[in-house]
Amino acid sequence: MKSTLTKLFAVVFIFSIFFATTNNSFAQEKRAYVIATASPGGTYYPVGVAIATLVTDKLGKDGISMSAITSAGSGENVQLLKNKEADFAILQGLFGSMAWQGKGKYEGKPEREMRAVTMLWENVEHFVVYKEFAPTNNIMDLNNLKGEKFSIGKRGSGTETSGKTILTALGFNPEKDFRLEHMGYSASATALQDRRVLGMNIPAGPPVSAITQAFATIGADKITVLEFTDDQLKQIDSHFPVWSRYVIPANTYPGQEKPINTIAQPNFLAVRPDLSADDVYKILETIYSNLDFLHNMHKATYAMKLQRAINGLPVPLHPGAVKFYQDKGFKIPDNLIAH
Repeated sequence: MKSTLTKLFAVVFIFSIFFATTNNSFAQEKRAYVIATASPGGTYYPVGVAIATLVTDKLGKDGISMSAITSAGSGENVQLLKNKEADFAILQGLFGSMAWQGKGKYEGKPEREMRAVTMLWENVEHFVVYKEFAPTNNIMDLNNLKGEKFSIGKRGSGTETSGKTILTALGFNPEKDFRLEHMGYSASATALQDRRVLGMNIPAGPPVSAITQAFATIGADKITVLEFTDDQLKQIDSHFPVWSRYVIPANTYPGQEKPINTIAQPNFLAVRPDLSADDVYKILETIYSNLDFLHNMHKATYAMKLQRAINGLPVPLHPGAVKFYQDKGFKIPDNLIAH
């Protein structure tokens, strides 16, 4: 009898170890997420790296890690989410709006494999040209570059889409008026320095390393960032209402002695709809509990504030984000609830 009880206790003990080990392995299941950014030289990539570093550092104990990858920007990022090649992505507000509504580049073919997590920072438009072509320093000075080479951003990128949207709204025909080059930010700055292009558009959160590079190597006496009037802003915003006034403070770039009156649109963090609501909640909580960390990584993140996290989002929130903001006392607008 004693032997039988001993064997029984041994079996129970072995099973208890097995289940404890199994349960622990489930608890420690690794989730390695990928965040798609854009080309180096802009703001998407360093901010994406900062978010990935923060998430991995703070949530590694929960089995959650994140790595940032480069891409051609918003256009490719929408596709990476759809193809499940990325879990998170940074997107332009304009691109997100077009994709979700099936307008513009996505006319009649809406892309819905994305949900919003949080607003990030303003994507500030930098249309940079040589001063010799900009007597008024206004965006319409681009008329003086007709027939010349202009870098519009990588093919399919948010840079290309926003640039063409702005120019078209102002009466330009980008494909016919300019000899368009399709390059990333750093490559565009180098091409401008070598006069292989005479202008470029770089939408990103100041200070943008590619713009800093251009001003430092070419000189503020030779290049300028073009400005927009209030009427031009209204004209652009009437097509897709995502832009607002943005003033780049003096001395943001080497030799830039005066503020620059330009325009900006919001960027936001998107996620695949099928990701764990608990993980999205934890990642959001980590971001907004550690803004100082992000501030130290890139100045653009100073624009991130919890109270404006859902302002202007062009697509509905992920359920994990809905719960997070509701727990923080937010009233979620109906258009941000996925139906």
